[in-house]
Amino acid sequence: MPDLVQFAQSLVNGVGVGLIYGLVGIGFCVIYNASGIVNFAQGVFVMLGGMVCHALLSKLGLPMIVAAVLTVPIVALAGLAIEFLVVRPMWDRGAALFAIILATLATQIAIERLTILTLGDQPRTYPEFTLGGPLKLGSIAISYQLFWILGCGSLMVVLLWLFFTRTTAGRALRACSQNREAAALLGIPVSRMLMLSFALSAGLGAVAGILVTPMQVTAYNIGTPFGVNGFIAAIIGGFGSAAGALAGGVLLGVLQALAIVLLGAGFKNVAALSVLLIVLFLFPSGIFAALQGSKGH
Repeated sequence: MPDLVQFAQSLVNGVGVGLIYGLVGIGFCVIYNASGIVNFAQGVFVMLGGMVCHALLSKLGLPMIVAAVLTVPIVALAGLAIEFLVVRPMWDRGAALFAIILATLATQIAIERLTILTLGDQPRTYPEFTLGGPLKLGSIAISYQLFWILGCGSLMVVLLWLFFTRTTAGRALRACSQNREAAALLGIPVSRMLMLSFALSAGLGAVAGILVTPMQVTAYNIGTPFGVNGFIAAIIGGFGSAAGALAGGVLLGVLQALAIVLLGAGFKNVAALSVLLIVLFLFPSGIFAALQGSKGH
């Protein structure tokens, strides 16, 4: 049995990784709410965030803040390219949603191979944003990067809330999520909203990749595990709320950390899939969506 310190340390690490899952889950929600499409290339944006940021740091020698700021629009452009080259042609032809979803999965594989050819297949990392850590609370070590992840994750949720409630484009995206046909009749450019949703979700994935790389390595093949766990986080949150997806990611990260400590590293994915099955069985609309619904009654 693990001692109390190991147990607490695992919980801290689980929160950090879970916040990244939550950011990826928010990206899933943005696209799904605008189009009904589940973008299984979402995890690749996390990979590109870390890889592009590392390339800007190592090859161009840019300061960390400059590299991070430049990485987000670069990866957002990759999201726009996926929408324009893969999703839009199928969308305009009236292809079935499941065919578009499979196309995004194939796109992830293609981008991973392209990344190997351009940036190599070796794992990469870079220093934490704040040096000199970790912070010691007794025998528990808390990486300063965790505070960056927590702060940036919370900031993303607030900014998205302001975007969806205070801007014309945000309200238009919400209208598309509720009824795309009615939104089109009201003059909302639905196709442009789809493009915006892909750019937003790619930018969120890039932020997640930039933040998590100092704590873990990044490589061409990390997109799949982050994509799967982000998808589960979105399901836990109910696919409707950015805050729900972030909370779902934290819950998933903590449960995985507990599974590793109590049962072994081999049970990490078992824990994630078990949570997914339980949520789908008991709370089809998501745990946090169900809680909000019960409060409404």
